[in-house]
Amino acid sequence: MSAIKLFVGLGNPGDQYASTRHNAGFWWVDLIASQTKSQLSLDAKMFGIVGKLSTHQDKWLLKPNTFMNASGKSVAALANYYKIKPEEILVIHDELDLPAGQIKLKFGGGHGGHNGLRDIHAALGTPNYWRLRIGIGHPGDKNAVVNYVLKAPTKDEQQAIDNSIYESTKVLDLLLKGEFESAMLKLHTKVS
Repeated sequence: MSAIKLFVGLGNPGDQYASTRHNAGFWWVDLIASQTKSQLSLDAKMFGIVGKLSTHQDKWLLKPNTFMNASGKSVAALANYYKIKPEEILVIHDELDLPAGQIKLKFGGGHGGHNGLRDIHAALGTPNYWRLRIGIGHPGDKNAVVNYVLKAPTKDEQQAIDNSIYESTKVLDLLLKGEFESAMLKLHTKVS
């Protein structure tokens, strides 16, 4: 199994979305960039905010600068240019099916109605990439989902999400080495 070479945080560009639940993937990439002192900058050719991981010059951080439902354009542009295979990509995204404060790592599978994942599936031509699913909870009514993901979490939810993102950054080294079993064990069995 390959190690991760591209970390893609999903979200929507623009200040009006910065604090919304749908941007949890951006928060993860921002925290990693800050922890590793990696520089991120806009790259028009990659349709995103891009940076090399300062600790590993052949590993990339990406925040697509397209809207969520066009995330695949940015992911495919960078992956194709740097010859990164789908199984070397980790997409970090908000997950309605997990409560706020939970994070799960998984490989492949469906998009679960997530428009960002749906577009990445189409752009890469495969669902076989890694996902780090950041729990944001569910509003309880599927008709309320769109409004819910585009709103900021409550204070308690934000605290739980921030804590889970911080905890999950501790498996970065395992992901960079391709030690996914160890990473899952560490993430999925943490005491909440």
